Amino acid sequence: MERPSGGWTLARHRNSLASRGNHIVSARWALLCVAALACSAASGAPARAADGVASAPTSGIPLALDARLAGDAKQTRFVLDLDRSISFRAFTLSDPYRVVIDIPQVSFHLPEGTGAQGRGLVKAFRYGLVMPGGSRIVIDLAGPARIANSYVLDQANGQPPRLVLELEEVDPAAFVQSLEPVESRPAPKPVLAPSVLAATMPAPVAAPETKPAAVPAPETRSVTAAAPVAAAAPDTKPPVPNDTRPIVVIDPGHGGIDNGTQTDAETEKNLVLEFGLALRDRLDKAGKYHIVMTRTDDTFIPLGERVRIARTQGAALFVSIHADALPKGEGDAQGATIYTLSDKASDAEAQRLADAENRADAIAGVNLTEEPTDVADILIDLAQRETRNFSNKFAHVLMSEMKTTMRMHKHPLKSAGFKVLKNPDVPSVLVEIGYVSNKADLEHLVSESWRSKAVGSIAQAIDVFMGKRLANAASTR
Repeated sequence: MERPSGGWTLARHRNSLASRGNHIVSARWALLCVAALACSAASGAPARAADGVASAPTSGIPLALDARLAGDAKQTRFVLDLDRSISFRAFTLSDPYRVVIDIPQVSFHLPEGTGAQGRGLVKAFRYGLVMPGGSRIVIDLAGPARIANSYVLDQANGQPPRLVLELEEVDPAAFVQSLEPVESRPAPKPVLAPSVLAATMPAPVAAPETKPAAVPAPETRSVTAAAPVAAAAPDTKPPVPNDTRPIVVIDPGHGGIDNGTQTDAETEKNLVLEFGLALRDRLDKAGKYHIVMTRTDDTFIPLGERVRIARTQGAALFVSIHADALPKGEGDAQGATIYTLSDKASDAEAQRLADAENRADAIAGVNLTEEPTDVADILIDLAQRETRNFSNKFAHVLMSEMKTTMRMHKHPLKSAGFKVLKNPDVPSVLVEIGYVSNKADLEHLVSESWRSKAVGSIAQAIDVFMGKRLANAASTR
C-alpha cells in the first residue's frame, strides 16, 4: 500500500522553515542594499586598476557594446567596450579552466555570435545575468592561465570605456598554486545601488515580490577580486494558513548566462520559461495546487538550488522543463521525452543529455570541485527507492497524457543521472518538450496554440497522478 512521501507529509514543517529562511534572506538583502548605497555615494573616487574598481554609474544600467580578443597562445587580451566605467571582479577556476568576470547588471548589445570563436588562450566566452543586479562573463580557457593584469580604462581619445583582462600562460602546477583558499579571498561587495536595481528589474508576471537567495561560493579560486554567485529567489509565496493543497514545483531549465540549446533565432532558456509560465497559469487557474516556480525571469539558478527549492517547500512533485538538441552531424531526432533519475543511463543519448544538463553550473562559472553539504546528503539519501518509484509512476502517467496532444520521441521514457532530479523525497521528472534542432519541433515550440495543448496534457497528467496519491494517502489514515 502506498504512503505519502516525506516531502508531502512534512510540508507544513518545511514551509515554516522556508518562511524563516525568507526572513533571513530579506534581512541580508537589506544589509546589502545599505552597503550598495554607501558604495554608490563613494563612486566619485578615481578608478584603480589594481583592485578592479572604477567609477560606478549613477543611474540606469550600463551597456556592453562590443567584446573582442587579441594576442596569441602565450598572452591573450580580452576587451569589453562599455558606455560607462563599471566595477568588476575577476578570478580563475579549474576543472575546467575558466576565468570569471563579475560585473554590475549590464545590458549586452554585442554583435551576433560574439564569444563563439576563440583566440590564443581563450576557447570561447559567454555572458548574461546571474543575479538581480549582477551579470557575469565566463571565459573558457584552452589551458591553465593566470590574470596578469586587469583594469578599466575611462573614455578617452574617441575610445569608449573599456574593461581589459590580460591573460598569461602558466603551467598546471603554477595554476594550482595560484588558487587561493576561500578564507583569503576579499569580502564580497554589492554591485548596483538599490534604486538602480529596482529601475532595471522586470516586473514579475503574476508573481509575488521576492528577494535573491545566497548560493554557496566557490571553495578555492585565484582571485583578482571576489564576488558572490547569487540566484534570484523563486516564486515561493507561502500557502495561506490551513492551505492543505499539494505543492508542485515547476522548473524552467537554464536561464541567465546559461542559454541551454539554441538556434539562430531561439534559445532553450526562453522557450522553456514561456512553457513553464503557461503551465503555472493553467494549474493556478484550476486552484488544486500551490505552484512554485524556480525562476520566473531570465536569471541563472544553480542546479543544487533548484533541488533545495523543492525540498524546503515540501513539494509533492517536481517537473523540470527543457528542450533538447542533437549536435550537428549526429543525425536528426524529434518529439518529447520524459526522463527520471537512475544511476545508470538507459542509453547513450540519455547519458549525453544528462552530461550536457549537468554542466549548467560550469557554464555559469560555478566551482564544481566540492558540492555543498546538503547536496552531498541528498546523494546519500538516494537509497530511498520509494521516491524513484513515484517518479516512474508519474512518468508513465505523463507519457499517456502527452501522447494525445504532442509528438513523442520513439523512445519516450528514459533515465539517467540528472543532478536536478536528485531529490530524496520529492517525485521528480525532467521533460524534454522537443528538439530545437528539428524544424518541425521548433515550429511547435514557438507556437502558442501548440503550447496551450501541450500544457493541458501535462496539467491533466498531474491531476491524474495527484488524484491517486491523495486517494491512497486518505486510505492510510
